[in-house]
Amino acid sequence: MIRLVSRIGVTAILLFSTMIASAQATGPVEIIRNTTATLFELVNGNRSSYESDPIRLRSDIRDILLAQIDVVYSGRLVLGRSGRELSRDKVVEFSNALSDLLIGRYADGLLEFQTRDQVEILPLAGDNTERMTRVRTRVHLDNGEQAPVDYVFRFAEGQWKIFDVIVEGISYVATFRNQISEEIRSTGFDATLERLKRGEIEIEIDD
Repeated sequence: MIRLVSRIGVTAILLFSTMIASAQATGPVEIIRNTTATLFELVNGNRSSYESDPIRLRSDIRDILLAQIDVVYSGRLVLGRSGRELSRDKVVEFSNALSDLLIGRYADGLLEFQTRDQVEILPLAGDNTERMTRVRTRVHLDNGEQAPVDYVFRFAEGQWKIFDVIVEGISYVATFRNQISEEIRSTGFDATLERLKRGEIEIEIDD
């Protein structure tokens, strides 16, 4: 079984969930800044309830998250060559199953964070376009270290959407693609999809 073992990996998934656009947010940096505060307020206001009922936490996060992430585009990138012959319905089914995995993982990690001050948002730098804009953040960990976590947006269907997260220089899309492709080669797409939907596949992100 592929394992998700890295604390940084959990952090990445957590912070992936904070990239939710409000109606007033016009750009990627504003999306991160405004919604990080909203997410921490939500969790801190319901922490004891979420700790005793993690399913509720996942549900509340899902309601906010999925509409703003380019789930299918990200799923296609993860599938890579393995998705070339698949129907759109199969790609959507895979993308949704992958999203379920991510939601379950970062929901657990989310409760470990106490304040939005643990997330430092940096100004935009480098070449950014509507096809790819990278927003850099630094996550302050309990041990005093900082983890660079960057979010990659594209402008699609009239709004900015996230399609990748990069932790310490490692793309989650590329990492997932390598591991999922290996799984598909070993067992086939349908078997891999069913295992993913049952929660039997976990994704390892190395430190």
